[in-house]
Amino acid sequence: MNKPLLLSLAAAAILTSNLDAQSMYERIQSMELQMKQMNDEITTLKAKDAQAAVEEEDEKAPVAVDSEDEDDEDTVATDSDEEDDSADASEEDDDDEETVEDRLVDLEESVTDLNKNTNGSHLKLGVDYRFAVDNLQYKMADGSKEGNDAFLTNRLWINMNWKATDNLSFTGQLAYNKAFGARSGWGTNYPGFETFDWISNENAYDDVVRVRSAYFFYKNDTFMGTNIPWTFSIGRRPSTNGHLVNLRDDDNAASPMGHTINVEFDGLSSKFALEDLTGIDGMYVKFCAGRGGTNAGPKFFSVNTQTGAISSTSAQYATTTTNDVPDIDLGGLIFVPYNDGQYGIATQYYYANNLIDANVDLTTNPGTAYLKGMKTVGGMHSITANFTMNGIGDEWSDFLDDTFFFASGAMSITDPKDNGNGGMLGSTKSQTGYSAWVGLQIPSLMTEEGRWGVEYNKGSAYWRSITYAEDTNIGSKLAARGDAYEAYFTEPLIEDILTLQVRYTYIDYKYTGSNGFFGDTTGKPILIKSLTPQTGSSFAVDTAQDIRFYIRYRY
Repeated sequence: MNKPLLLSLAAAAILTSNLDAQSMYERIQSMELQMKQMNDEITTLKAKDAQAAVEEEDEKAPVAVDSEDEDDEDTVATDSDEEDDSADASEEDDDDEETVEDRLVDLEESVTDLNKNTNGSHLKLGVDYRFAVDNLQYKMADGSKEGNDAFLTNRLWINMNWKATDNLSFTGQLAYNKAFGARSGWGTNYPGFETFDWISNENAYDDVVRVRSAYFFYKNDTFMGTNIPWTFSIGRRPSTNGHLVNLRDDDNAASPMGHTINVEFDGLSSKFALEDLTGIDGMYVKFCAGRGGTNAGPKFFSVNTQTGAISSTSAQYATTTTNDVPDIDLGGLIFVPYNDGQYGIATQYYYANNLIDANVDLTTNPGTAYLKGMKTVGGMHSITANFTMNGIGDEWSDFLDDTFFFASGAMSITDPKDNGNGGMLGSTKSQTGYSAWVGLQIPSLMTEEGRWGVEYNKGSAYWRSITYAEDTNIGSKLAARGDAYEAYFTEPLIEDILTLQVRYTYIDYKYTGSNGFFGDTTGKPILIKSLTPQTGSSFAVDTAQDIRFYIRYRY
């Protein structure tokens, strides 16, 4: 009974050898089978231990003896015999009990080790696949029409998580997003800017799998001896599909507020929960910072795409002073003064410096534009505040309890750089833009789990958000200098694993430059109805609509 169990020996052999299995899959399968066998043995041992305890109690229970048999020597044991038998039984029970407990401890330790090697402390993977078909229709400022009746796309996210300790974890996501078959592009040219770092995984481009996010996450219940729960994270941050815009995307909200920022970003964040300190429900502050563009020379050499000329470098990755833009940095904070789960108020501020625009040469060959790279035009302040209501009233009805309403307002303030590059948004003076956004999501009246949603947003002439990665193929609706309308229906088909959505988005632009950058070349607001063929009416979109249907698998 004191010999090591065969399964324990097998477990030790598995953990200290390379195994004879030909693949990691077979190795893991073998360990998982071993773990199942040990779990079964633990269950059996515990059952035997419990049964033995019951039988011991039964033996200790008093036994009734007939009065006329009390003096019968054959049926009544002497005191000394009883003591001897009891001592022997006690020693035997102790041995059995100690052996069973030791065996259980050994087995449970072996199972823990096996669990760590097969699953417990290894990377967890999940998939999120979406097939979508979009009907895209545009009316240009000159009255002509363009579109795509059936734009078919595949999107795959491979999610990765690894919780090393209770305080430290890792999260990553690989992404693949492409049109069916292969993109035809623009004739013999490559589409421009679709692999730009801020949006590289949000556009149906090619079949390359890219990193969409990768960061570690640390959390603790105290900060420098105070009872302030806090977190810290750094890496390629999940800064798309943020608060409120995640509702129509049927995703968990990422960190930023989607009204003013929705791009992929490399940076850090740190959140401090202030609820216990202040006694105010849901109060917290979160600091964020990151770099959206790095000024660094090539490792070997660079090539001028216009002339083919080679430019070499002797200082690899050094900051350059010619033909490059300075680092693009962003810093800001999110402050939530109140959120009790039903009613919430949230605010966000950030400042981004060295923002860019296309540097276009119109003089070399009149009538032809050449892209010479990017130019720095200045910085921008952004301020956002929103109110949310997760349930209307106090148990007035199930329908109202499951209704979500929000209203959000935002403001952008340009900070032009006086460097001869034409200022920001077509002005050398600071300009302020405004945007308002409201939305309502309600339970379906036709199905048990479905959701209907309607949204509306409006932007002014100088409104500018950084929402290039918004999941709308006709362009970011929240960046619109004009009016945008949206309605959608989301329905779970098989629990929350397989879902479908039908969505309609319509944008009525009042000014040009809604989806441009920050300078005078692509971001200058011009009244749409004032455009002529000479000033670009055939290139400016007047109205755009996107009718999307998708089926999505998540597990």
